[in-house]
Amino acid sequence: MAYEMEDIRTAQEIFYYLLEYHELSEEDEERLYRAYTENEQVQNLVKSQGEAAQCMVERYAGVVYLIPGEENDFLGYSKARLKAELCKSGAANRDYYLSQFVILTLLVEFFDGQGSTSKARDYMRVGELQNCVTERLREGAQRESQDTDGAAGTAFSGMLEAYEALRSDERGSKAKTTKEGLLHHILSFLQKQGLIEYVEEDEMIKTTKKLDHFMDWNLLNQNNYHRVRRMLGGSDE
Repeated sequence: MAYEMEDIRTAQEIFYYLLEYHELSEEDEERLYRAYTENEQVQNLVKSQGEAAQCMVERYAGVVYLIPGEENDFLGYSKARLKAELCKSGAANRDYYLSQFVILTLLVEFFDGQGSTSKARDYMRVGELQNCVTERLREGAQRESQDTDGAAGTAFSGMLEAYEALRSDERGSKAKTTKEGLLHHILSFLQKQGLIEYVEEDEMIKTTKKLDHFMDWNLLNQNNYHRVRRMLGGSDE
C-alpha cells in the first residue's frame, strides 16, 4: 500500500509526540489527535511504528496511549531496573516479588467492581493498603503451608518473610528497609508514571484517569482479571 508523504510525516510526528509524552489527547494536541483518529492511513502508520518499537498504540476513552510491551526494557522497565527503583539495596528476588504483590493488591482494592466500570472506590489510605498487604500475605502463606501438591503457585511464604524482615516505623520513615518506606517508594513510582495521585500529607491514594482507562479497557479483560484474583487468593466468582 502506497502512503502519501504528508501522512508519513504526520504519523512520524504523532509517534515522536507519544515517545515524549506517552499519551495524546484532543485537549493537549488537537491537530495530531484529529489526524490520528480521522485518518486511517495515519493511524495504521503510527501503529506500525509502535510494533517496530515493541509497543502497542491504543485509544481508550478519548486518549491515545503508547504502551511498551512486556519485554521492552528500553521504553519500559526491566526487572533489574524496577528492583533498584522499588526495593532496598541488595534486594533478593523475593523482595522484588513483594513489591509487585503490593502493586497487585493496590489494583485489586481499587478495581474490583462488576458494573459499568471496574473501579470500586475513589480513594484509599496508605495505612489501609499496608493492612491489606499484611493480611493477604498471611492468608496466602497459610494456604501455602496447607498445600501438599504445590497447586497454589504463588510463593507467599517467601514474600511474607521479606515483608516481615522490614522494620516498622510509625514516624513514616522513607527508608526502603521499613514497611512504610517500601510503600512510599512504590506509591511515588506509580505517581511518577501518572497512574495514581499520592498525597503524602494526608496519606491518601487516588487513581488517575490514565489508570482507570487502562484497567477498564485493557488489563481487566476476563483472562487477566481472574489470573490476578487467583494470584491474590481470591475467588473467581
